[in-house]
Amino acid sequence: MVNDKHYKGTTTVGIVCNDGVVLATEQRATMGNFIASKTAKKVYKIDDRVAMTIAGSVGDAQQIVRVMSVESKLYKMRRKEPMTIKGLTTLLSNMLSGQRYYPLMVQLLVGGFDKNGPSIYSLDALGGSIEETKAVSTGSGSPFAYGVLEDRYKEDMSTEDGIELAVRALHNAMKRDSASGENIDVVVITKDSYTRLDMEDVKKMRETL
Repeated sequence: MVNDKHYKGTTTVGIVCNDGVVLATEQRATMGNFIASKTAKKVYKIDDRVAMTIAGSVGDAQQIVRVMSVESKLYKMRRKEPMTIKGLTTLLSNMLSGQRYYPLMVQLLVGGFDKNGPSIYSLDALGGSIEETKAVSTGSGSPFAYGVLEDRYKEDMSTEDGIELAVRALHNAMKRDSASGENIDVVVITKDSYTRLDMEDVKKMRETL
C-alpha cells in the first residue's frame, strides 16, 4: 500500500494581482519514478479568503493544514475578525521553526485577501518567510515556471490575466518536469469571493496555449 506521506514532486504558482491573488498547482504526486497519484490536492482552503499551496511531503503538509485551519477558526471566534495573511504566516513560520530538528519537509505558499489587500507569502521548511509582491513558484518544476512568470508578469494585472499566466506557467513546467503533470487546479481569491475554477474550463484554456 502506498503511504501518502511520501508523495512528492510538484509545481505551484502564486500571483499577486490588483484585485486579488491566484494560486495554482498541477496534480501529480510521485514516489521516485513512480506516479503515486494523478489527482493529488495541493491547494487547501485555510479560511474564507485564505489558501495554501504545498510542495514536498503531502503528509506533513496535511498536518499543517489541519492545525492552521483550527487556529484560524479559533482566532476568528475570539477576536470576531479573521486573522490577517501576515498573522497566519507568522504563526505558521513559528510552527515550522519549532520543528527545525525534525523538520516538516514542505515548501508553502500562503495567499489571500484581508483588510490590507491581496498578498502572498512563501515559507520554507525551517520557517523562513518572504512576502512575495509579484509572482512566485515552488517545487521541482519551478525553474521552468519562472521562465514564463518573469517574462509575462506585469504590474497591477487583473486576476483574469493572472489566471491565464498561472495556467501558462504550469503548462510549460509540466512539459519539462517529470514530477509535475495531469490536471491544473486554480483558486482565485478576491475581496468578495473564494473560487476554485472548473477543471474543464482550465483544460479548454490549456488547449489555446
